[in-house]
Amino acid sequence: MTKHIPSRLYLSEEELPKYWYNLRAFMKNKPAPMLHPGTLKPATAADLDAVFCKECIKQELDETTEFIPIPDGILEFYRAYRPAPLIRAYFLEKALDTPAEIYYKHEGTNTSGSHKLNSAAAQTFYAKQAGLTGLTTETGAGQWGSAMAMACAYYGLDLTVYMVKISAEQKPYRKALIETYGATLIPSPSNTTEAGKKILKKIPGTNGSLGCAISEAIEKAVTTPQCRYVLGSVLNHVLLHQSIIGVECKIAFDKYGVKPDIIIGCAGGGSNLGGLIAPFMGEKLQGKSDVKIIAVEPASCPSFTRGKFAYDFGDTAQTTPLIKMYTMGSGYIPPANHAGGLRYHGMNSTLSQLYHDKFIEARTAVQTEVFDAAIKFAKIEGILPAPESSHAIKVAIDEALECKRTGEKKTIFFGLTGTGYFDMSAYMQYNAKTMSDHIPTDEELENGFASLPKV
Repeated sequence: MTKHIPSRLYLSEEELPKYWYNLRAFMKNKPAPMLHPGTLKPATAADLDAVFCKECIKQELDETTEFIPIPDGILEFYRAYRPAPLIRAYFLEKALDTPAEIYYKHEGTNTSGSHKLNSAAAQTFYAKQAGLTGLTTETGAGQWGSAMAMACAYYGLDLTVYMVKISAEQKPYRKALIETYGATLIPSPSNTTEAGKKILKKIPGTNGSLGCAISEAIEKAVTTPQCRYVLGSVLNHVLLHQSIIGVECKIAFDKYGVKPDIIIGCAGGGSNLGGLIAPFMGEKLQGKSDVKIIAVEPASCPSFTRGKFAYDFGDTAQTTPLIKMYTMGSGYIPPANHAGGLRYHGMNSTLSQLYHDKFIEARTAVQTEVFDAAIKFAKIEGILPAPESSHAIKVAIDEALECKRTGEKKTIFFGLTGTGYFDMSAYMQYNAKTMSDHIPTDEELENGFASLPKV
């Protein structure tokens, strides 16, 4: 007799994971080390100390510890909104008339509206523990900035957020939320930093990018006493913190006897995707699983599918260490579409290495098709998804319809990174049929590749 799976695969507070899953410890072929931009030698803890908190640096450089305990001071914060819901999409399955089973992890039930709070809490806790008084950061769509504002309010630190200019204009309520929690928000690029001034001089009227905002946030951090910079994606310690998503899912799936055949996550800098797949990929690397993992990125910012696997700067001003990743070049400025959290020029080094070694597949999706899927999901499942999450929803629907075509019953699992209630201008544009798609030309990509360092 087939076991009935409830619509929500519950975990109790006692089942909340007490550790993060360090995926790199399970990789035989490790990601290439970060390089000091001056010496081109592997970056050391001392090299990173002026920018990041010591504990985050330690985690960034740790490639051997498989399971890293979560401190009580972070678990206390997590208990306010975790475990996050893991949901069987019965309504979506019925609407698609598919033999597939579909599950999604809903990370948007906290006030920030996304998964970003998992790392924001950790990084802010470590900053407080180190005796710092302030932090700086960037934000694209605003989820990370919102999460950091919440975490800094909880732990009692000052925060300055540089938000990509086009996103700040498209999402005024994100600005309001960030400021409600006491942070200072500055649209980027701005004239408040030397990096911002240079970018504005070089590209007058630019809509900005995450690379621009990172440059400004780093400059502010290194010129402010008792202050450090925190990043919401791309770096490996961020993926480590986000692994609580995948670990929770693994515990719940094992509890209910479910084994995913396909895991799908949206991909910008990599925080959501890396966190979602961590323990499942760990099993795949150990030969215990043949799960299919699909990364979905916007066609307008296709670092996996059209980028180059090369060392590159993480920011537009070229001040960060060099990271070996799939990238379109730090000089690439993506078009002003609504996939704000996915508008980054490069991809996390661990995910880049896994993709290069063919453990991950990648697909692109154009903006209007992403919103087609978002509207369908909202009407059927009753949750308005973030544009970023909707990339994963689009491919999950594609895979479910493929199961319908073949008659094959597969278990599909995707990450719902957050809600779209701060993205109403995008939904208004979609409903008014004024939304357009942009796929960069080869010439546009070559302009970005021209900024790659000669390493």
